[in-house]
Amino acid sequence: MSYLRTVVRMDKGHGLRALRAYLGGATAARVGDEMSGPALLLAGLAAGGSASRAAAVPAALMVSAAAGGPLFGVLLDRSARPGRLLGAALGCYGAALAVLLVTLGRLPFACTLLLALLAGPLGPALSGGWTSQLPRVVPANGLARANVLDAMTYDLASLLGPALAGTVAGLSGAPAGVAVSAALICLALPSAWALPVGPGGRAVRPGPPRAPVRADLAAGFRAIRRVPGLARATAASVVSCVGGGVLLTCAPLLGAAVLGGAGHGTLLLSGVAASALAANTVLARCPRALRPDTVLGCSTLLLGAALLLAATERAWALVAATVLAGTAEGPQLTALFAIRHRDAPAALRGQVFTTGAGLKTAGYALGTALAGPLAARSLPGTLLTGAGFEGVAALVCVLVGPRRGRLRPGASTHGDPPGGGPDGPAGSGRAVPGGDGPGRVRA
Repeated sequence: MSYLRTVVRMDKGHGLRALRAYLGGATAARVGDEMSGPALLLAGLAAGGSASRAAAVPAALMVSAAAGGPLFGVLLDRSARPGRLLGAALGCYGAALAVLLVTLGRLPFACTLLLALLAGPLGPALSGGWTSQLPRVVPANGLARANVLDAMTYDLASLLGPALAGTVAGLSGAPAGVAVSAALICLALPSAWALPVGPGGRAVRPGPPRAPVRADLAAGFRAIRRVPGLARATAASVVSCVGGGVLLTCAPLLGAAVLGGAGHGTLLLSGVAASALAANTVLARCPRALRPDTVLGCSTLLLGAALLLAATERAWALVAATVLAGTAEGPQLTALFAIRHRDAPAALRGQVFTTGAGLKTAGYALGTALAGPLAARSLPGTLLTGAGFEGVAALVCVLVGPRRGRLRPGASTHGDPPGGGPDGPAGSGRAVPGGDGPGRVRA
């Protein structure tokens, strides 16, 4: 972390301390979140439920999180102290996991499923909601590298969360895994509560009276649709996530077919996460080397190439595919964040992040739903289908250009120019002025 001192320069080291607190809280919350899915699955199986019922609980959390993301984003944008709203959401989400643990096998399954659906909308606090607050923590000249570090917390969580769930369950029983995941999420509460209230730690001036929530929701979706950079990045990332869902589903099948056991397929996913973390570690040293729009387009092509390699069903190709997928996936997430920070209207940033996360979740869900029946017929064919989606995502990056859906000069989606605030103009071609932007679903 020492190199942050050359990037985040604020009086008495306040910016460095604030960023460390932000990253520490984000890491704890996201490791707990990545841990919660497999931990709930193991706890459901241990409670005597069928595999389908055990899987339905984390699935319900994910689906309701995707549906509730836009509303949570609106509340975050309207809050005078968004950090306290995030802290309250984290505490409630951790408590909800504990309640789910208590009810598994003790209440009718429908009640447990309903509790998961009610708790899910708090989930965006751990992903897009938290990331949307990064410009409040660091000044503009530190946002580029801070953005890469934030993306690395997702990579680290993807690497540690599932492994930690299995380890804790093996040592202390399946319920202990859920308890530890809830504790990690609650451990992030003080960091969220202490988030600054304004860009770079500055106080926010009182704004004009707020429009109704419904109007804010419409403005957020309008921004994603009409601001060219957001439209391109959102569409491409969602289509790319369909291919990611295919790879996620095929990993255990590849393990069984090529590596001698379905359990070895999890090693492939761990390898992807490790490669993503390594790629972002390198990127953190030179965050302005490439435009985020370029990185987004190139990363989808690399992910497509990784799926093509995996389709050969050879051991060496699987290793190469794992490294290539991670090398693409880490910078892709960083680039997506950079584009959102750059192009999202300041008053709608939280909603842009949480809505984007929900749409990506839908993409992963579609990919897994398609891969199941397709893989029963042909595993290589399924992987080729996933590669096709990545190719479509790359085409989206080219075809959804700046002339499509551009706002009129001076127009705005909700009283702010695209990219209003400290992050620069939409479509500027820069990562950010002065800088750059579960299953394995990321913001």
